Amino acid sequence: MKILIIGCGGVAQVAIKKCCRADDVFTEIMIASRTESKCKAVQAEMSAKTKARIYTATVNAESVEELTALIGSFKPQAVLNVALPYQDLTIMEACLKCKVDYIDTANYECEDTADPAWRSRYEERVRQKGFTAYFDYSYQWEYFEKFKKAGICALLGSGFDPGVTQVFTAYAQKHYFDTIETIDILDCNGGDHGYAFATNFNPEINLREVSANGSYWENGRWIETKPLEIKREYNFAGVGKKDMYLLHHEEIESLAKNVKGVKRIRFFMTFGQSYIQHMNCLKDVGMLSTEPVEFEGGKIVPIQFLKALLPDPATLGARTKGKTNIGCIFTGYKNGVKKSIYIYNVCDHQECYKEVGSQAISYTTGVPAMIGAMLVIKGVWKKAGVYNAEEFDPDPFMEALNKFGLPWIVEENPVPVD
Repeated sequence: MKILIIGCGGVAQVAIKKCCRADDVFTEIMIASRTESKCKAVQAEMSAKTKARIYTATVNAESVEELTALIGSFKPQAVLNVALPYQDLTIMEACLKCKVDYIDTANYECEDTADPAWRSRYEERVRQKGFTAYFDYSYQWEYFEKFKKAGICALLGSGFDPGVTQVFTAYAQKHYFDTIETIDILDCNGGDHGYAFATNFNPEINLREVSANGSYWENGRWIETKPLEIKREYNFAGVGKKDMYLLHHEEIESLAKNVKGVKRIRFFMTFGQSYIQHMNCLKDVGMLSTEPVEFEGGKIVPIQFLKALLPDPATLGARTKGKTNIGCIFTGYKNGVKKSIYIYNVCDHQECYKEVGSQAISYTTGVPAMIGAMLVIKGVWKKAGVYNAEEFDPDPFMEALNKFGLPWIVEENPVPVD
């Protein structure tokens, strides 16, 4: 079976290497990126380690025409988008034109937030939904009928969070609860890369996400908070006590739609004080802005310039030590009895580096991307339309997590988040 993988950054390289090792499923792999030299480097590294045939190509993922031509010439069964969220819609358009299944790891964001047409729609969405984050699922969900009519499947957000956290939710709903009342998603990175400041995934996306207002779902409505306003401390297995902060995150929107009866959904992520201090300083001087500014006769986008100065997350693997712990705490009822469980994964940065040359943040996103693509391409997760991970049977995905390097634990009666 053929798969086209678009992107060759840190997450993409993990997904590519995992696809190469699952060569009983992925017999031909095309790696395409704006920078083909990155693709060729991975091809050279993996060709002797897999039975799959690996090809490379140059493509501008913002061009529907270039994407359509590439898909049309390679004729894959599915396209795995591990490029930037800015490019989700153009890749979906190309898949639609070629009638090919689509998988990604993060929902659409608009790169140019000063664009008048986007700004008008964004302001209307803020009035309707009540949260001010620049990203939401509405653009991609609008493709449902088009994908259904074309007879193809789009699987959105097959990373860890979003992705595995939604599979954990579906698994909890199927096996442990009649009704889930609360979901707390906890994302802890206990790793240390030794830099004064660096981000563990794409700096532009990471910093926009963290510096924005937080929000959570409660009793049928969104409640928005100031950036990093809500802080909790939690003792994470394998990591220890860490400060974590409430953020807005896309899977909250999806789970609020698909988990009937849920009363509250929150998302927390851990950060050290050094990270927060650096980020706040950069924000205060305008370096996190997404709007172009005049500079020496030209225009630059401050956050994109900052991205060029910061360490590439794909290079952090060799120097990052420690572990991650990502999972969900659920409360609800089973047979009339109230209960709570915690489903989580602990991942070691150095073990990830030994296996695929990456740190655990890229690993925990890249592995689920491969699993989602595998389930779609094999027809295990296959429905015409546009879907999120919790809308499929969780059991095959959970089994694959154990097989491909992200084993999970179910803990009864965990310490709750207040």
